[in-house]
Amino acid sequence: MPELPEVEAYRLAAQAALGRRVAQVVVGDPRALAPGTTATMLAGLLPGRELVAARRRGKLLVLDLPPGRLGLRFGMTGRLLVDGWSPVERLLWASPRVEPRWLRLEVRFEGGGSLGLVDPRLLGRVALDPEEDALGPDALTATPADLARALQGPVALKARLLDQRRIAGIGNLVADELLWRAGLAPDRPAGSLGAADRARLHRTLRRTLADLVARGGSHLGDLMPERHPGGRCPRDGTPLVRGRVGGRTTWWCPAHQR
Repeated sequence: MPELPEVEAYRLAAQAALGRRVAQVVVGDPRALAPGTTATMLAGLLPGRELVAARRRGKLLVLDLPPGRLGLRFGMTGRLLVDGWSPVERLLWASPRVEPRWLRLEVRFEGGGSLGLVDPRLLGRVALDPEEDALGPDALTATPADLARALQGPVALKARLLDQRRIAGIGNLVADELLWRAGLAPDRPAGSLGAADRARLHRTLRRTLADLVARGGSHLGDLMPERHPGGRCPRDGTPLVRGRVGGRTTWWCPAHQR
C-alpha cells in the first residue's frame, strides 16, 4: 500500500514534469474526486497553469500549479504515472498491470507527456487545494518535540502513530516495522513512554523511513516476511503475536517489544 516511502518515490518522479504547462485534464472516473472537487472545476482551472513544484506531506502528494494546488492521495492501490512510467512497479495488494480503465486522472501537458493516477480499487482521491494543515508534521522530518506532542494520552502507541493528524505518513506496515526495530509494544499506552523511549523511537523513526525509502517500499522491511501465521521474530526467533491495534492487523515480538 502506498505509505510515505512510496509517496516519496512519486514525489521524486513528479520532478520530471516540473516546468511543464497543463494542456488538458481528463477525469477517468469522477468517484476519484474528493468532495468539493469536480471534473468541471479541474478542466476549467488547470489548463494553462505550469507545474512549479511537487511536494509531499505524509502520504499526500501536492502539485503546485499557481495560483492553486492539486492534491493526490493514493489509498491502498494507487500509483503515480509520469509519462507512462511509475517509480513503484508493484504494491503489496495491487496488480502490477496498468489497465486504461484504472486511469482515474490524467493531466496532459503541452508538447506531450502526462501525469496520471492509476488506482484499480478506486480508493485514492484527487482534490483541488487540499487541506494540508489538517495533517500533522511529516514523519520524515518530525522533531523530537513533534513526536512527544503526538504521543500524549492513554491511546495505544501504534494507534497514535497511525493518526495522520498527529504525525503524517506512517501506515500499518511502517508502524509495525518501526515498533519492532525500536523494541516497543504496539498496544502500550502512548503516554507511557519516558524520555529515553521517545528518543529511541524518534531515532528509529528517522532511520526506518530513510531505509525503506532507499529500499523502495513500505513492504520491504525486515519484519515483513514474517508477518504471517507461524512467523518468527527476525531478531530473536520468538513466535510473533498477531492482534488488532488501532483497528489494524498488527504483528509484534512479545520477547523484545515492551
